[in-house]
Amino acid sequence: MKENFGTVLETIADVLPDQPVLVQGDRVRTWAELDARASRLAGYLAAGGVRAGSRVGIGQYNGIEYVESIFAAFKLSAVPVNVNYRYREEELRYLLDDAQAEALLFDTALTERVAGVQGDLPRLRCLVRVGGSGDAADPPGTVDFETAVRASEPLPRQRRGDDHWLLYTGGTTGAPKGVLTLHSWLFNVCVPHGIGLLEELAPDSLAELAELTRKRNPDDRVVCLPAAPLIHGTGIYTTLGTLLGGGTVVFATYRSYDPVELIRLVERHRVTDLVIVGDIFARPLADALDRAAAEGEPADLSALRRIASVGATWSGQVKEHLVRHGDLVCKDVVAASEGGPFAISLTQRGENAVTSRFVLAPGARVLDESGRDVEPGSGQVGVLAAPTNDDVRYLGDEAKTAETFRMVDGRRYVIPGDMATVEADGSLIFKGRGSRVINSGGEKVFAEEVEQVIGTHPSVLDSMVVGIADELWGQRIVAMVAPAPGASLTESEIQEFVGSRLAGYKRPRRVIIVPEVRRSPAGKPDLGWAHGVAEEARTE
Repeated sequence: MKENFGTVLETIADVLPDQPVLVQGDRVRTWAELDARASRLAGYLAAGGVRAGSRVGIGQYNGIEYVESIFAAFKLSAVPVNVNYRYREEELRYLLDDAQAEALLFDTALTERVAGVQGDLPRLRCLVRVGGSGDAADPPGTVDFETAVRASEPLPRQRRGDDHWLLYTGGTTGAPKGVLTLHSWLFNVCVPHGIGLLEELAPDSLAELAELTRKRNPDDRVVCLPAAPLIHGTGIYTTLGTLLGGGTVVFATYRSYDPVELIRLVERHRVTDLVIVGDIFARPLADALDRAAAEGEPADLSALRRIASVGATWSGQVKEHLVRHGDLVCKDVVAASEGGPFAISLTQRGENAVTSRFVLAPGARVLDESGRDVEPGSGQVGVLAAPTNDDVRYLGDEAKTAETFRMVDGRRYVIPGDMATVEADGSLIFKGRGSRVINSGGEKVFAEEVEQVIGTHPSVLDSMVVGIADELWGQRIVAMVAPAPGASLTESEIQEFVGSRLAGYKRPRRVIIVPEVRRSPAGKPDLGWAHGVAEEARTE
């Protein structure tokens, strides 16, 4: 459907004005309330100079305000930009400058960091803070979110087109990259997370959408609890997909993952779909379910139909553990912010789940270096590819666009570098990203970025960063560091140094002090040596 997603949501709001759509703690928004508040917020942004095509940063934790913010941007035909709330000043400055953001709606926890970068971003003229004022002083010109909503006239509805959608992900160079596409692409990505779950056909027009929404039995609606952050594709696409299907989204009130609260929310709100981040969420959840059962108070998961995870290691053992507690399906998906899905794994009670074994998604392929399909059973490692639209590209990076989005057999595919082998029975074994991307707890960490920061320490001569397998996190970040002549270093010193300059999830979990970092004569890293050192240190 070639429509602005805000127009799509307005169409649903008109059909379901009194139905609850967003829930967080004791707060509930109906569709009519969501629409009205987003219109007033859009009115405030418009008065502040935000217009069609403007980039609007959203740096918030999961919650009602995140959805209101993105809906407001849609109403303006502006372009929402996901801003990681973990970013330090340097990272925040880079992303907002790269996106050319003109507005930023940020959580109060970011106040000090926003104040630190505001002077370097002359385009950034509209600031809205979500939550209390906190200890840090607001950057000049900042307005409280609720004040912006209450004090503004609603933006009148307007005709919009197939506007731009921009989602930032990490790039192989270590800097965040914006994936730029259209709302029609966004619509197709969101359909499987709502309408598709109800086994309905996607509508081709707003009139068809209204009729589909009107005739649907409200008792069949999806109730989704996205534990995955909305700042990442998995969280926002499942949330928008739920709204597209006329469902309800439930948000937790915690800032740090709490599996006990997650279970209570599933029970209280009769959640049908839970979205997590691999083993780092699933393992504690399974343990909490075990404890509840052992205490004679087993969790009521009778409404829960699916637990889904995208882009993070989710072991077969933990999946089997979870399905013992309910008649549900564990849905494990290989996808990327650039596109997909590439592969899917479904696990139900009584089945033997194999870690990293998947089935190719419809239209996806595993290609060799020449662009041919990998022969099943050959053992050859290929790259995953999925069909994509002609308009998807990286913002401001034509070279990387040409590398990732390629024509194969007359059709355009997205090939971000995920690797796999194809078994004789047609199933595939996922091998991970071919570049030096480390996937730790569902977050992408780029080895070169961490190495660059370590290299700025005055006592460091050289460094190399790798990821090694970790049962809980998927991969653990390990840094080999060589001190400068005459200097001495400690593990905690390097960890604290990185942690003060980059988001916490990029901080090495282990630092190994070595006399020399091995490189080739051309200066290329000897990754085999680095992995060997890291694995040997694991056993110490």
